[in-house]
Amino acid sequence: MNKEVRLSGSGGQGIILAGIILAEAGIIDGKNVIQTQSYGPEARGGASKAEVIISDDYIDYPKVIIPDIVLAMTQESADKYAGCLKENGVILVDSTYVSKVPVGFKNIYQIPITRIARDDVGREIVSNMVALGALVGLTQIVTFEALEKAVLARIPKGTEELNRKALLLGYDAGVKLLKEQKEIMVKKCS
Repeated sequence: MNKEVRLSGSGGQGIILAGIILAEAGIIDGKNVIQTQSYGPEARGGASKAEVIISDDYIDYPKVIIPDIVLAMTQESADKYAGCLKENGVILVDSTYVSKVPVGFKNIYQIPITRIARDDVGREIVSNMVALGALVGLTQIVTFEALEKAVLARIPKGTEELNRKALLLGYDAGVKLLKEQKEIMVKKCS
């Protein structure tokens, strides 16, 4: 396995932290991992991108070239980063803020990530945890156990239950979409 992941959004959404946590979850799972990040000059509201490569083998180049998986948390990030994807790659967009989804790809998934954080968890600030859970539920790129361990090692003390709830709600939403997709494929092939 060698998967290139691009997480994107705007400053203040916790994209960089999400990338670090995903990378640490890959390490916990015993994989080789590289994580890079970039963000605009603005502290909040500017473009933000974190990239993670997770592999069973050696990683010979430290940058994502053509991602297997793209997360877009804003319309701007979807427009900027979701246009390039490997064949059979996965695009996950936050349908709370992304209304115009990329076209020409067959594995595009929409989950109202920020709405789940705001309405179901009670804090929009944990939308990055909902996004991570959804991404892992949908792609199974790391185990949920490793992801949860990585999250709990990085978040501020006293926020464990809030972040765990966000992670689990996102994971459940991702798994549900994956299950629905498999059921559709089975019906098409029957």
